[in-house]
Amino acid sequence: MEHTAKVVSHGPSGLLQSDELYDYVLTTSVYPREAEILKELRDAIANHPQSYMATAPDGGQFMALLLKLLNAKKTIEVGVFTGYSLLLTALTIPHDGKIIAIDVDREAYEIGLPFIKKANVEHKVNFVESQGLPVLDKLLENQENESSFDFAFVDADRANLKNYHERLLRLVRVGGVIMYDNTLWGGTVTLADLSAVHPMRQFAWKDTIEFNKMIAGDPRVDISQVALGDGMTICRRIC
Repeated sequence: MEHTAKVVSHGPSGLLQSDELYDYVLTTSVYPREAEILKELRDAIANHPQSYMATAPDGGQFMALLLKLLNAKKTIEVGVFTGYSLLLTALTIPHDGKIIAIDVDREAYEIGLPFIKKANVEHKVNFVESQGLPVLDKLLENQENESSFDFAFVDADRANLKNYHERLLRLVRVGGVIMYDNTLWGGTVTLADLSAVHPMRQFAWKDTIEFNKMIAGDPRVDISQVALGDGMTICRRIC
């Protein structure tokens, strides 16, 4: 019998609900090309109670491809957790590339830090323990930072996505990319009422839907929303 992919509205899981199909994607296209150090980090956090917050490896592979297509050298990451996407970015950008990585949770970041050190890419990372908006505002105080970044990745609080977007549009250059994670929110964006949403998804359900509507109507960016991980939206700045 042919397996089909279904969108579900419960729990912190991916969008492809045929395990066989998702395993096929991972084992055929993703894991054979995943850097060994990324696999080690992924294995190290497998039993973490919030391991589902890490960037999905298929989404990470897609991000690495975008970074290479952009020839990205200077990037921002808002929301780091244990650093899978951060390590992936550091491995992908050139030796003299730089990442400003922002997160309130230094403890989670330090879980991934030994892997960043082992990969000899710590010199690329400027980790800032903070909420995202104050750091972005501080960057914008220096006019030289405007339009100077090639890429930004956002996996942070849903309530501030619009605020992050406005600031990152000033920091990322024309032709650069801003990538937002978790924009399909476990498939719950299709539901009409909060009461139908799994309790673990309720807190950011409305913010995610409102952000998706805002991005869809933003003439300053080209966009593509893809069903990788928990949904990713890629925005290319056009003006």
